[in-house]
Amino acid sequence: MRYMLIMSAPESMAVGGPDAPVDMTEAFEMMGRYNTALVEAGVLLAAEGLAPSAEGFRVTHDDEGATITDGPFTEAKELVAGFWILDVATRAEAEQWARRCPIGPGVTLEVRRVPDMREFEGLAPAEVLDAEASLRARISERAAEQA
Repeated sequence: MRYMLIMSAPESMAVGGPDAPVDMTEAFEMMGRYNTALVEAGVLLAAEGLAPSAEGFRVTHDDEGATITDGPFTEAKELVAGFWILDVATRAEAEQWARRCPIGPGVTLEVRRVPDMREFEGLAPAEVLDAEASLRARISERAAEQA
Protein backbone atom coordinates (compact mmCIF):
# COMPACT_ATOMS: atom_id res chain seq x y z
CA MET A 1 0.00 0.00 0.00
CA ARG A 2 1.16 3.48 -0.78
CA TYR A 3 0.70 6.32 1.68
CA MET A 4 1.45 9.99 1.29
CA LEU A 5 2.70 11.90 4.33
CA ILE A 6 1.82 15.56 3.78
CA MET A 7 3.70 17.94 6.05
CA SER A 8 1.94 21.21 6.83
CA ALA A 9 3.20 24.02 8.99
CA PRO A 10 2.84 27.75 9.43
CA GLU A 11 4.97 29.41 6.74
CA SER A 12 6.79 31.31 9.50
CA MET A 13 8.44 27.97 10.41
CA ALA A 14 9.97 27.52 6.95
CA VAL A 15 13.71 27.74 6.40
CA GLY A 16 14.70 31.31 7.17
CA GLY A 17 11.29 32.17 8.66
CA PRO A 18 11.02 33.86 12.07
CA ASP A 19 9.83 30.65 13.77
CA ALA A 20 12.28 28.32 11.99
CA PRO A 21 14.30 25.99 14.21
CA VAL A 22 17.25 27.93 15.57
CA ASP A 23 19.71 25.22 14.65
CA MET A 24 18.91 24.54 10.98
CA THR A 25 21.97 22.31 10.67
CA GLU A 26 20.55 19.98 13.31
CA ALA A 27 17.09 20.10 11.71
CA PHE A 28 18.51 19.12 8.31
CA GLU A 29 20.65 16.36 9.86
CA MET A 30 17.64 14.89 11.70
CA MET A 31 15.55 14.91 8.52
CA GLY A 32 18.45 13.36 6.62
CA ARG A 33 18.63 10.51 9.13
CA TYR A 34 14.86 9.98 8.85
CA ASN A 35 14.99 9.91 5.04
CA THR A 36 17.96 7.53 5.15
CA ALA A 37 16.01 5.18 7.44
CA LEU A 38 13.09 5.23 4.99
CA VAL A 39 15.41 4.39 2.08
CA GLU A 40 17.21 1.64 4.01
CA ALA A 41 13.83 0.12 4.97
CA GLY A 42 12.92 0.10 1.27
CA VAL A 43 9.70 2.07 1.75
CA LEU A 44 10.48 5.52 0.31
CA LEU A 45 9.15 6.16 -3.21
CA ALA A 46 9.48 9.97 -3.26
CA ALA A 47 10.10 12.89 -0.92
CA GLU A 48 10.38 16.62 -1.50
CA GLY A 49 10.30 19.85 0.40
CA LEU A 50 8.48 22.78 -1.14
CA ALA A 51 9.56 26.37 -1.78
CA PRO A 52 7.79 29.17 0.12
CA SER A 53 4.29 30.11 -1.05
CA ALA A 54 5.65 33.48 -2.24
CA GLU A 55 7.10 31.55 -5.18
CA GLY A 56 3.89 29.67 -5.87
CA PHE A 57 0.47 30.35 -7.28
CA ARG A 58 -3.02 28.94 -7.03
CA VAL A 59 -5.33 28.13 -9.91
CA THR A 60 -9.01 28.52 -9.10
CA HIS A 61 -11.46 27.01 -11.56
CA ASP A 62 -15.01 28.24 -11.92
CA ASP A 63 -17.71 28.48 -14.61
CA GLU A 64 -15.78 31.22 -16.38
CA GLY A 65 -12.42 29.44 -16.55
CA ALA A 66 -9.28 29.46 -14.46
CA THR A 67 -7.94 32.34 -12.37
CA ILE A 68 -4.32 32.57 -11.25
CA THR A 69 -3.48 34.02 -7.81
CA ASP A 70 0.19 34.54 -7.00
CA GLY A 71 1.54 33.77 -3.54
CA PRO A 72 2.28 34.37 -0.77
CA PHE A 73 -0.84 32.92 0.76
CA THR A 74 -0.91 34.84 4.01
CA GLU A 75 -4.56 33.97 4.69
CA ALA A 76 -3.65 30.30 5.15
CA LYS A 77 -2.91 29.21 8.71
CA GLU A 78 -0.84 26.28 7.49
CA LEU A 79 0.65 25.42 4.12
CA VAL A 80 1.97 22.20 2.65
CA ALA A 81 5.72 22.30 3.26
CA GLY A 82 6.73 18.92 1.84
CA PHE A 83 5.73 15.32 1.35
CA TRP A 84 6.84 11.71 1.35
CA ILE A 85 5.31 8.81 -0.55
CA LEU A 86 5.84 5.46 1.16
CA ASP A 87 5.16 1.93 0.00
CA VAL A 88 4.36 -0.06 3.14
CA ALA A 89 2.51 -3.27 3.98
CA THR A 90 -0.08 -1.83 6.37
CA ARG A 91 -1.65 1.33 7.71
CA ALA A 92 0.06 0.57 11.04
CA GLU A 93 3.46 0.69 9.34
CA ALA A 94 2.58 4.06 7.78
CA GLU A 95 1.59 5.29 11.25
CA GLN A 96 4.91 4.11 12.70
CA TRP A 97 6.90 6.01 10.06
CA ALA A 98 4.75 9.13 10.54
CA ARG A 99 5.39 9.03 14.30
CA ARG A 100 9.15 8.82 13.71
CA CYS A 101 9.25 11.92 11.47
CA PRO A 102 11.37 14.60 13.22
CA ILE A 103 9.13 17.57 12.47
CA GLY A 104 8.72 19.14 15.90
CA PRO A 105 5.98 21.18 17.56
CA GLY A 106 3.58 23.16 15.39
CA VAL A 107 3.96 20.91 12.36
CA THR A 108 1.38 18.35 11.26
CA LEU A 109 1.60 15.27 9.07
CA GLU A 110 -1.56 14.32 7.25
CA VAL A 111 -1.31 10.68 6.14
CA ARG A 112 -3.42 9.61 3.20
CA ARG A 113 -3.57 6.28 1.38
CA VAL A 114 -2.87 6.49 -2.36
CA PRO A 115 -5.38 4.21 -4.08
CA ASP A 116 -4.26 1.60 -6.57
CA MET A 117 -5.75 2.06 -10.05
CA ARG A 118 -7.48 -1.32 -9.71
CA GLU A 119 -9.74 0.28 -7.10
CA PHE A 120 -11.32 2.36 -9.86
CA GLU A 121 -12.36 -0.67 -11.93
CA GLY A 122 -16.11 -0.58 -12.37
CA LEU A 123 -16.16 3.16 -11.61
CA ALA A 124 -14.15 4.53 -14.52
CA PRO A 125 -14.54 3.33 -18.12
CA ALA A 126 -12.08 0.62 -19.14
CA GLU A 127 -10.54 2.84 -21.84
CA VAL A 128 -9.78 5.52 -19.23
CA LEU A 129 -8.08 2.95 -16.98
CA ASP A 130 -6.13 1.58 -19.96
CA ALA A 131 -4.98 5.10 -20.90
CA GLU A 132 -3.91 5.71 -17.29
CA ALA A 133 -1.95 2.44 -17.25
CA SER A 134 -0.23 3.49 -20.49
CA LEU A 135 0.72 6.86 -18.99
CA ARG A 136 2.13 5.20 -15.88
CA ALA A 137 4.20 2.85 -18.04
CA ARG A 138 5.61 5.84 -19.95
CA ILE A 139 6.48 7.56 -16.66
CA SER A 140 8.31 4.44 -15.46
CA GLU A 141 10.21 4.18 -18.75
CA ARG A 142 11.25 7.83 -18.52
CA ALA A 143 12.40 7.41 -14.93
CA ALA A 144 14.44 4.34 -15.92
CA GLU A 145 16.07 6.29 -18.76
CA GLN A 146 17.02 9.12 -16.39
CA ALA A 147 18.46 6.79 -13.75
